[in-house]
Amino acid sequence: MAFNELNSVEYYIIQKLSGLNLNSGVLSEPQSAYGVQWEYRNAEDLKRSVNEVLLEQELKEALIRLNPEIKANPDLADEVIYKLRAILLSVNSVGLVRANEEFFKWMCGDKTMPFGENNRHVPVRLFDEEEFTNNSYIATNQFRIHSRETKIPDIVLFINGIPVVVGEAKTPIRPSISWMDGAYEIKEVYENTVPQLFVPNILSFATEGKHLRFGGVRTPLEFWAPWRLEDEKSDLIAKLGLSEIGNELTDLLNPVRLLDIMQNFSIFTTNKKKQRIKVIPRYQQYEGTNRIVERVKEGSIKKGLIWHFQGSGKSLLMVFAAQKLRRAKELKSPTVIVLVDRTDLDTQISGTFNAADIPNVQTTDSISHLQKMLEQDTRKIIVSMIHKFRDAKPNMNTRDNIIVLVDEAHRTQEGDLGRQMRAALPNAFLFGLTGTPVNKADKNTFWAFGAETDEGGYISRYTFQDSLRDGATLPLHFEPRLVDVHVDKEMLDKLFEEFKEESALSDEEADALNRKSAKMSSFLKSPERVKKIVKDIATHYREKVEPHGFKAMIVTPDRYACVQYKEELDQYFPAEASRVVISTSANDELEFKQKYAVDKSEQEKITDEFNDASSDLKFLIVTAKLLTGFDAPILQTMYLDKSLKDHTLLQAICRTNRLFPNKTFGRIVDYFGVFDDTAKALEFDEKTVQQIISNLSELRDKLPEAMNTALAHFEGVDRTVEGFEGLEAAQNKVDTNEKKDAFAADYKLVTNLGIAIAG
Repeated sequence: MAFNELNSVEYYIIQKLSGLNLNSGVLSEPQSAYGVQWEYRNAEDLKRSVNEVLLEQELKEALIRLNPEIKANPDLADEVIYKLRAILLSVNSVGLVRANEEFFKWMCGDKTMPFGENNRHVPVRLFDEEEFTNNSYIATNQFRIHSRETKIPDIVLFINGIPVVVGEAKTPIRPSISWMDGAYEIKEVYENTVPQLFVPNILSFATEGKHLRFGGVRTPLEFWAPWRLEDEKSDLIAKLGLSEIGNELTDLLNPVRLLDIMQNFSIFTTNKKKQRIKVIPRYQQYEGTNRIVERVKEGSIKKGLIWHFQGSGKSLLMVFAAQKLRRAKELKSPTVIVLVDRTDLDTQISGTFNAADIPNVQTTDSISHLQKMLEQDTRKIIVSMIHKFRDAKPNMNTRDNIIVLVDEAHRTQEGDLGRQMRAALPNAFLFGLTGTPVNKADKNTFWAFGAETDEGGYISRYTFQDSLRDGATLPLHFEPRLVDVHVDKEMLDKLFEEFKEESALSDEEADALNRKSAKMSSFLKSPERVKKIVKDIATHYREKVEPHGFKAMIVTPDRYACVQYKEELDQYFPAEASRVVISTSANDELEFKQKYAVDKSEQEKITDEFNDASSDLKFLIVTAKLLTGFDAPILQTMYLDKSLKDHTLLQAICRTNRLFPNKTFGRIVDYFGVFDDTAKALEFDEKTVQQIISNLSELRDKLPEAMNTALAHFEGVDRTVEGFEGLEAAQNKVDTNEKKDAFAADYKLVTNLGIAIAG
């Protein structure tokens, strides 16, 4: 028997889920959890017509089984099914995401019908999410469905007669065919030609037996994510092939897991373009959220530290965690406090919660407002800033079902604010989240959040290498430019260390430090140096960034340098191509404040304009603002001319690592010399952090060898022959599937290196 996608990957999936081997007809006991598993049914034996999405007999039986009012009058089930059919049909007018959102309200038990006594409205349950054996779980393959066209998805999974998962399997023996071919078929073909099938969809998946990816309705391909098992420690396990994919699939598609994702991890939100989108979790968000929730439910350990690398979705993790904690009945209506330490993060987190329509979210206007809510025992999700705990009274609220999620935990828990917060909420659970690893020297952070029972001090960790492997973030490359304008960093670091060590400087020492500082500032902001750098930025941007549709950020030494850079940049680009984003103070001159002051509302408008690919705004010029908590996927290049180190540097450069169409890496153009010694610039106990950014010159060195390897496929071909004759000779050299696949793999490496170097 020859291998193909049907008898290998597709049948393997069915066997892993249901225990039935369709190649041999043998039924074995599949791996199962919570006492539930999928039952295989041949698509031709399902009681439905080719136009019907629901298995209505299964659904009717579930409605009768799960709803006492319908059990007493089974005809009422038809009324519910009629409502559900109407939502399926509405997809053609309201769109797939809106229809999916409406159907989810029924699936999550949020809809009522007047089935009670005296027409009293009662909730209608489509699923039993407490006693999982009360549901039916059917897996089928080659499911024929007709709408605008007739299509046959490979795998469809039904819970209580409702299709909640669609999967596509591709051949495992063609290197040039991947999971992406299957995902493309689901997203671009099935979702458009048979959209009704996806109205109840929890998630879809695609695999070729080597890699697995999943996504929600209308999820762009670049955001389809892998599913990892909790005990996967390295890429080695994932390379073991079909067996590991089977383990990942059975874990992801466990019925209990799917119902959890449906109820607690599916968010409908509005993006910057006012489009409705659906968000489902990446596995690290799912794992991190559930570890928080489990720890709170257990109640014995009241803290935890979460390190998930910059750009991997901490904001959404907090949304998922807050939502699931609030829904946990055993926690008896808890208060969840989300704390940030900067106004820009406050805006970002509040915006994430509000856009997702999470119920019972309250932001705070002032210190007194926060303290009043706590004293009045408010049972909501409260988004606030750590600074609003200033002068908080001890024992403001002593409940033990208060959960505090502290963003950028390494910055916020030192000094009085952290102590005041703990004194005000003495019995609260405290979870710290950070995008950068915490050094052991940061004893306060580990003391505040790290539990001794957690490996390495973290309840959940997701490293840069993890995020890169999973495609959650992009690689980072740095490019040293104009080395002659780089700064003597050793001297600067020495001055900084001296300043830190001396708590009280004498007048003479202070004068000496001021003279050295003034000398450094004079060098950095000398008109000749700024002119030279800006001229280079203009050339680099036009050649490397602008042609690909990306944008840039310029990071300068101080606020006045921002103005210098802006004025010089206006010599090369229209004034509207760049904006200065800085804060001003009461001591600044009136003219400076009038010209450059940016309030919260104006900053939001600027960042929205920057994120708009069609806008004229190409550069943001900053010194401190927007280096954290600023999410701009279109930002690809950062022009860096400021001394940054460790946490601050890592957070800053990761503004460029977000996913964006056709973007393959984030780039830091270094004019200061920050990366002249990468190990010193990123000095963390976690040594892998020093490997997060690579030098473009090193990639250039790899290109010749990669080119030679790719060209070796055409040995003996006369490359001076042009036209169709030359093309035909080359094609004849890769005239089998095996040769084409081998060349495709080698060519991909050349392409990626070329994009990084040229782009």
